[in-house]
Amino acid sequence: MQNSNGINWKKYFFSFVITAVIFFTAILISNYFSQKKTEDIRNIQDKIAIDILSSETQFALLEESSCNDVGAGTLSTELSELENKLTYTENQRGFDDPEVQILKKYYFLLEIKDYLLMNKISEKCKKTPLSVVYFYSNDKRCTECEKEGFVLTRLRELYPELRVYSFDYDADLSAVKTFIRINNIEDRLPAIIIKSKTYYGFRDIEDLEKAVPELTKLKIATSTPLN
Repeated sequence: MQNSNGINWKKYFFSFVITAVIFFTAILISNYFSQKKTEDIRNIQDKIAIDILSSETQFALLEESSCNDVGAGTLSTELSELENKLTYTENQRGFDDPEVQILKKYYFLLEIKDYLLMNKISEKCKKTPLSVVYFYSNDKRCTECEKEGFVLTRLRELYPELRVYSFDYDADLSAVKTFIRINNIEDRLPAIIIKSKTYYGFRDIEDLEKAVPELTKLKIATSTPLN
């Protein structure tokens, strides 16, 4: 239908309807994925909370057990999987997202619990812990933190027995701040603790293997063919 000026109002009406349908469909899809991401975050958060409780329970049980009962999988075996999920969520929503920050705090608490538990077992069973404690920052002052993170991820893939604990130096969490203070960690990142010794600056895989000679022994043992 056209008016005296030749304007096709019917055409504009259908264009408006189609545009409105596309607009509201986009909103519905956006809300759906946003809700799904929120549910994923809550699921990860619940998982971490359960693992914290599990870690505390294991601590009590292992204090009463013999060293023969302590195996490679005794401690929290899902730290790596949880960290991967956390990294993915952080990349999707940004490290300054409030829900991501809460999730990271849960994860840091689980790491500290696991770290204390492993040291307690190592002291009891006279075993040397294979662990690396890594402090990083998302701030621009740490130009090599991301690269160091990739190195540690690769190192953990090469040596599943190695436990890597990573902490955000700037985390607003009293437990992490206390952990930094008792280890005298300076604001020179990245920083890595291996066997009570702190290393500052970027370290490649070879550097870390030299710092933990037990890793080289593991490599030799796994590469030696069976007769």
